Amino acid sequence: MQHRHASRLASLPLRRQFRQTAVAVAASTLLISACGGGDSSGGTGTTPPATNPNTRPDFIVGTISIKSYDGNSDDLLTAGLGKDGLAGTAPVFANPNAPTAAELRRNAIYVNYRAIVDVQAAGGYGSLYGPNVDSQGNVTASQGKVPGTEYIAYADDGSGLKNVTMMVQIPDSFDRANPCIISATSSGSRGVYGGIAVGEWGLKRGCAVAYTDKGTGAAPHDLESDTVPLIDGTRADRTTAGKLAQFAAQPGGVSLAAFNASFPHRLAFKHAHSQQNPEADWGRNTLQAIQFAMFALNDRFGTLGTDGLRQITFTKSNVLVIASAISNGGGAAIAAAEQDEDGLIDGVAVGEPNVEMPPAPVITVRRGGTAVAASGKSLYDYTTTANLFQLCAAQVATLANAPRVSGSSTLPSLPSQTIDRCTSLVAAGKLAGATTPDQANAALGAMHAAGWEPESDELHTSLSLLEVASSISVTYANSYSRASVTDRLCSYSFASPAPTTSVPATIPAISLAGLFSTGNGIPPTTSVTIMNDDSPGGATRDFVSKSKSNSVADANLDGALCLRNLLDNRNTALMTGIAQTYRNGDLRGKPAMIVHGRSDALLPVNHTSRPYLGLNKSVEGNASKLSYIEVTNGQHFDGFIDLVAGYGARFIPMHVYMNRALDAVYANLKSGTALPPSQVVRTTPRAGGLTDIIAPQILPSNVPPIAATPAAGDKISVSGTTVDVPN
Repeated sequence: MQHRHASRLASLPLRRQFRQTAVAVAASTLLISACGGGDSSGGTGTTPPATNPNTRPDFIVGTISIKSYDGNSDDLLTAGLGKDGLAGTAPVFANPNAPTAAELRRNAIYVNYRAIVDVQAAGGYGSLYGPNVDSQGNVTASQGKVPGTEYIAYADDGSGLKNVTMMVQIPDSFDRANPCIISATSSGSRGVYGGIAVGEWGLKRGCAVAYTDKGTGAAPHDLESDTVPLIDGTRADRTTAGKLAQFAAQPGGVSLAAFNASFPHRLAFKHAHSQQNPEADWGRNTLQAIQFAMFALNDRFGTLGTDGLRQITFTKSNVLVIASAISNGGGAAIAAAEQDEDGLIDGVAVGEPNVEMPPAPVITVRRGGTAVAASGKSLYDYTTTANLFQLCAAQVATLANAPRVSGSSTLPSLPSQTIDRCTSLVAAGKLAGATTPDQANAALGAMHAAGWEPESDELHTSLSLLEVASSISVTYANSYSRASVTDRLCSYSFASPAPTTSVPATIPAISLAGLFSTGNGIPPTTSVTIMNDDSPGGATRDFVSKSKSNSVADANLDGALCLRNLLDNRNTALMTGIAQTYRNGDLRGKPAMIVHGRSDALLPVNHTSRPYLGLNKSVEGNASKLSYIEVTNGQHFDGFIDLVAGYGARFIPMHVYMNRALDAVYANLKSGTALPPSQVVRTTPRAGGLTDIIAPQILPSNVPPIAATPAAGDKISVSGTTVDVPN
């Protein structure tokens, strides 16, 4: 234990060195007793007095669910499905209208793992990554099931309005002589299993994994039936659930009953409608998840006192902790490291993080020696820009073969909304151009001027058709503004569309029952979509609706302009909410790695990882230990590689580099191995047919390692507040 931490002890203050050594000796005594006689609580004759009992954190409320999984019929990583099951067809519910908690958990793991990882063998699943690939990268015949114990509880202030789900997974392979924890906060707006594909790294290494849904979650409050989700995904009447509801919407200017009467069939989602602005607390939630993990470790393995109570044996002084996750979860990990006043976190490893840059200091980003067009904008700023222009940009002639939602070898025609959006943008004075091609080129130019790199161009079509920017714009406008579902901000709402008319309808019972598992927390999801309540003729699915101002089926440009105007007009509630999410750049000297795909069209590198590197270096100076790895041909959604035709031919799996970042930070903390310096990693796409879903088999040469000593032309550097990235 002491040897394992030798490199860390050398740099710690003397008082903390002594404390860490003392706890390490206590843990060593525990291990010796467990292996050489006596019981696993420390053995008779060596049991210490009850001086430091393990107590639940004060933010944990209600019942703590503790369940063990045998690693055969069920397990922590694959819910009993194994590597092949995760890549196979979705498991079915015995009763689709009333799935059990165990079934919901199984399907949530299935859906969330696949949402983050390409599960095609040709894409690297089973060879470069996956449950059967061990912690050293060796391909095994195993199905990768991980036996262990799972703790689940709410974190709340007693009001029941937050009820942030916390979960800890402790594998049976947890090494008490080399204790470690990684966090795996959920990506996007997902539920607590949303980080399972990142948690896999920790489970394979015998680390406990700390998860949280960070105040978001997949299952909604159905206002029509007035049912809400519980912590395990099963549903209950709102009144009966009370404070046990994972989320129950609160009314705004009108009561929920009055709102439901005027706008029937609507649903409320936690990220959008909790009125809590969850993002403001994502760092705090991640720290709480780690604290909950410490509690769980001591509850399971802590030395027994003379009174039979578990003692605090594992602490920040003797447990290696890495904050990790991707996307929103990655941003939460960075926020946690910045807010870690107690020294709980030792290192950080994240992928394509959502980091909100503060207005000052202004960070300059240069690529190839030339300043980029724009950098450091907020998520809401650049996403509402994409929501205006991305759909029109799909009409650019050079993007005719860009991926779109199709599983055939022939690309379908673009929908008429792409043309109508161009026309309406011109009429609104947002674009110039006499013809659709001219207008589309102007729209793509607007995206470039707003900070998107050309490498993202081929992603705009598929993301706009999947309504990614509109879903994020609507959700975050509500969240930042702390709006109620009854406020219908910019005349948007969420509902299940009728099959033939796309008007709001009662959500199918099967869909509602399973949304905890199948949903992503940010409609469109499963059977729920965005509704334009102002569409002429009545509320209609947003994408096929008309703008009220012109009766043109332009995918509701009026709504997109309304969302953008909240920012342009500096709406007080919105701006207050955004300001609560700004990062400060101070990682407190922790070794850290960020990996990000250069082609990312959702969280563009110019607004996230590139300027954050500059912010961190400007704040920490020589104390900074942050390394930024930018990966060519990498984009945000590995889960789309096996879903959207053409992705496999163009893009490599970023999951490979997430795992490598964790490897590097772990090696640095455990052995003192230097982190690789900031650099561009140049990958090679698999090529193949541009409209094929399955591309040729990926090879290690497609995803070269992060260089310990990068070539001069690949180095990323920072001078003052200027970040220089090579072409």
